[in-house]
Amino acid sequence: MKTTTIATGLTLIAAAASAEPLTVYAPDYFGSEWGPGPAIKAAFEAECECEIEYVIGDLLPRLRLEGDRTPADVVIGLNIDDAERARQIGIFAPHNVTFGELTMPVEWTDDVFLPYDWAYAAFIYDATKITEVPETFAAFLEMDDDIRIAVQDPRASASGLDLALWIHSVFGEEGATDAWAALAPRIATVTKGWSEAYGLFTEGEVDMVFSYATSPTYHIIAEGDDTKKAILFEEGHYVTVETAAQVAATDQPELAQAFMDFILTEGFQSIIPEGNWSMPANLPFEQLPEGFQTLPLPETALTYTAPEAEALRDTVVGQFEAGLRN
Repeated sequence: MKTTTIATGLTLIAAAASAEPLTVYAPDYFGSEWGPGPAIKAAFEAECECEIEYVIGDLLPRLRLEGDRTPADVVIGLNIDDAERARQIGIFAPHNVTFGELTMPVEWTDDVFLPYDWAYAAFIYDATKITEVPETFAAFLEMDDDIRIAVQDPRASASGLDLALWIHSVFGEEGATDAWAALAPRIATVTKGWSEAYGLFTEGEVDMVFSYATSPTYHIIAEGDDTKKAILFEEGHYVTVETAAQVAATDQPELAQAFMDFILTEGFQSIIPEGNWSMPANLPFEQLPEGFQTLPLPETALTYTAPEAEALRDTVVGQFEAGLRN
């Protein structure tokens, strides 16, 4: 599947006339030296002869505090689970990017939040330590209690919320709390964020970690290690999508629009696989790095729209809390 999304020369020429940098709010991981931000900055600046300035940190608290006084021109790194809360702040404009069929397993129709990458939620394990894995989520909940798993707190972590939404989508309103209760004996720790949990896994402190099905690509490509694998369940896997949005009150609308236009082009999308270790939203399969092309992926995608995810937030957090109390 390939979609053509082109940043027009006129837009880029207009954008290049700006002497002020484009202010892009981004999460810490995105703007860090090991994230995709620096390479994306270099690629865009080479095209527009302009400058990007990242402001990194927690996005929602900052945007809520600043409101329509925010100096941001573009915000990048809001995932589908947080998009509705961000939309309700009332500071974003339509992205104005035309696209057809994206290389994602879910349909995208949101005219404000533009997707740039996606990933399947998954439990990651070390195949040298665990040789038999279940084929269904239901069977996973019946694994030996000796298995130690690190998960993230859905009240504080975007990845933790992904897990809670995934469990709800598989087991439903009535069964999700029981699913958490069944999983609880194997949960060695609940961390505030993904990095802490994944670090425990790579250090051998836990046997499994909740992460994403693309996580093994880092070990394959960067470390030459193919022993880290994702468990794939027949019921399907929750899909999370990361997005960008343009601030309506930007004083550099041409430059901001040029950046939005750039997001779905090959120049941006080709950076995502090895820059963010996730799947690009608009890059043909044959252009993915080899480690991604050979990666086993789920056959069934489960997801919620941004409004649906927001409507379920309190419910799935309550299921998590009740299940771990049991």
